[in-house]
Amino acid sequence: MGHQIVLIIGDYTGLIGDPSGRSVTRPQLTYDQVMANAETYQNQFFKILDKSKTEVHFNGEWFSKMNFQEIMNLASKFTVARIMERDDFEKRYKAGSPISIHELFYPLMQAYDSVAIRADVEIGATEQKFNLLTGRDIQQDYGIKPQLVLTTPVLVGLDGHQRMSKSIGNYIGIDESPKDIFGKVMSISDNMIYSYFELVTDVSIDRLAEIKEILGDKNSNPMNIKKELGETLVAMYHSAEAGKGAREEFERIFSNHELPDEVPEFDCSSYKESVWIVTIMTDSKLSKSNGEARRLIKGGGVSIDGEKISDENLELNIKDGMLLKVGKRRFLKLKRK
Repeated sequence: MGHQIVLIIGDYTGLIGDPSGRSVTRPQLTYDQVMANAETYQNQFFKILDKSKTEVHFNGEWFSKMNFQEIMNLASKFTVARIMERDDFEKRYKAGSPISIHELFYPLMQAYDSVAIRADVEIGATEQKFNLLTGRDIQQDYGIKPQLVLTTPVLVGLDGHQRMSKSIGNYIGIDESPKDIFGKVMSISDNMIYSYFELVTDVSIDRLAEIKEILGDKNSNPMNIKKELGETLVAMYHSAEAGKGAREEFERIFSNHELPDEVPEFDCSSYKESVWIVTIMTDSKLSKSNGEARRLIKGGGVSIDGEKISDENLELNIKDGMLLKVGKRRFLKLKRK
């Protein structure tokens, strides 16, 4: 519609961390950590938009040049009372939780980004509404026509409760493998299927209506629609062939109880004849810690050659070719060379 797309990477705001929706102060990142994150942001962003048609700016371009007088001038544009209208700040203040001064600057800094590029439209999730509207106010103070604000609903994560977040771990990464994207989609609850179709796919309005009708029919199987969702998302970020392949592999493994085409191998030659099952799981990265491995075993999520393991203290006598399965999607072939 004639607009210039501008991606602003917050190398300076990233040093603070957006306090939106936070009940505690975010740990501050180093500049190197922020820049490493920025690279991953661009990799994801340009899987959606055309890089050649997008302006990219780091907000350090303007914040690094501001002197203290200019910072105080920016701070004078807003009152503490307005800042405390933010729901998260208000809750933390009433609860007696610490609020650092630097956190109060985040909405002002995001707002000044809109001044720096003279934005006419800014897009963000509904939880960003305060920051986006602050941009309108600050633009007026700098003699710039206030931007329009376009908000999108917050996407609930895989847990079905909290917003999708990498830090929480309840997310689907658009740069993940077809297998991982499809597998994660299969883990969502049935009541989330429609909202995912609506918020994160480009299916037609007519198809959305059909999906809603099918999901509302007690005689239909929502698994079929969930598989369509997984295939659609993989196709969006990889290819139609990859989407179809991820679906076929899932059905082969979980519907027909077959193995995936490629099962990673783990060399157990350094172990004695028998080894603690938990040690294998942590050494092979199937679990992040001994504690997690124990919990997986207690929960019935670990099996050897198709037989579930219930003893978290099991000393496993390793035989070449044994198949270790953790959860629904992780397989490992144990090898002795």
